[in-house]
Amino acid sequence: MNPKEIKNFHLIAVCGTGMASLAGLLKAAGHRVAGSDANIYPPMSTLLEDLNIEVKPGYRAENITDAIDIAVVGNAVSKTNEEVVAVQEKGIEALSFPATLSRYFLEGKRPLVVAGTHGKTTTTSLLAWTLHHAGRDPGFMVGGWLKNFDTNHRYGAGDFFVVEGDEYDSAYFDKGPKFLHYRPHAAILTGIEFDHADIYNNLDEIKDAFRKFTGIIDPAGFLLTAHGDANIADVIAATPCDIETYGFSPDADWTIADYQWQSGSGRFRLLHRGKEAGEFSLPMTGRQNALNAAAVAALCLRLGLTADEVARAYRAFKGIKRRQEVVGTAGGITVIDDFAHHPTAIGLTLAGIREAWPEGRIWAVFEPRSATSRRNVFQDSLPESFGAADGVILAELFAPEKIPEDQRLNPESLIDRIRSTGKNAWYLPKVDAIVEHLATHCRAGDVVLVMSSGGFGGIHQKLLEKFKDRETP
Repeated sequence: MNPKEIKNFHLIAVCGTGMASLAGLLKAAGHRVAGSDANIYPPMSTLLEDLNIEVKPGYRAENITDAIDIAVVGNAVSKTNEEVVAVQEKGIEALSFPATLSRYFLEGKRPLVVAGTHGKTTTTSLLAWTLHHAGRDPGFMVGGWLKNFDTNHRYGAGDFFVVEGDEYDSAYFDKGPKFLHYRPHAAILTGIEFDHADIYNNLDEIKDAFRKFTGIIDPAGFLLTAHGDANIADVIAATPCDIETYGFSPDADWTIADYQWQSGSGRFRLLHRGKEAGEFSLPMTGRQNALNAAAVAALCLRLGLTADEVARAYRAFKGIKRRQEVVGTAGGITVIDDFAHHPTAIGLTLAGIREAWPEGRIWAVFEPRSATSRRNVFQDSLPESFGAADGVILAELFAPEKIPEDQRLNPESLIDRIRSTGKNAWYLPKVDAIVEHLATHCRAGDVVLVMSSGGFGGIHQKLLEKFKDRETP
């Protein structure tokens, strides 16, 4: 069957971030789209409702009808799923999420893929926005919610499609990483560390995945990599395209110079092999975001955008939800939400918050929620990640029963290690206990940074409710 004639899609596990955005893209492309999920909740359920995409609660064989042309199977479901079995019995073609994206949205485009352990969502979002602001009309799919677009995807008519390149597996029938489907014309590689301990056994397996990714970049395209990352250096030997580096080092091809945080913006000059390439200002704090911005600027300049086009887009960038997002201020206390869950990301996020609030006390509140952060693989490296915080609060592990007992992070031991450095730290398993503790100990001028890869029991609003009646000096 000609792919252009396919009109009826059913997405199994449609409420995942990637799956919901794919549903939106398919709908925008003129297809008829429906889906099902056992966990239907905002913001993805709201997105699908706004797009008038039917979502059926639960997984049932009767949801799989003869009218379906393609079943897209999310990586959250197994081969024993009732709908998956029905798809097989009816002989309906099943595709993974990344394979569907590749077939229907990347073919004939110039895909720009952002990959790496950290900074993917911010970098991808900034790249998509910059190309859009400059009139290039890109399509995009991002793992976060872009405030400039009030969505996480867009069906663009231009030559470029910007996609966040995830190294997580694709589906139960395709255990390879998603980014191997994305046909990269050009790519950014932000850095490589061990992560996703639920599917990778060690760093070598992670590096092998990235080695395969860099090996499929268009030879006529290019790759931009973070300067000085030994793990990156170990995977790019067989990369078929031109490679350039970016970073703060004068040895990088693209060098960040004169970085400073001033008047709510991170400002820097960008040099290309010693020659002035442009001056940029981004309303996001931290040297890590300067690196993300430098990578995007370098890529855009190589694609033919002017430095002025990039700079104007950066000044208009509104950021991403759950990435250093100020949820609110009450009683003189600022509550910030962030997605950080890896030791490196935690340290970088705290450093950025310290840069923007140099005088205030910073409270780091962390929920071990991701598949990796709940494991003890980072038991020894996590304590130093909280170095920029004045106080640390650790919540209980999310769904600990899903992690073998001998592999679980030990929160009490982690708190003891942090205290041994002279820092105040508490293990408070429940959200309400954390809220009460902070309500008692916080004062005006403090910043509470909440880090979790999930909803964390609505802690942000609970904190603001507690703080709102405090007298602000």
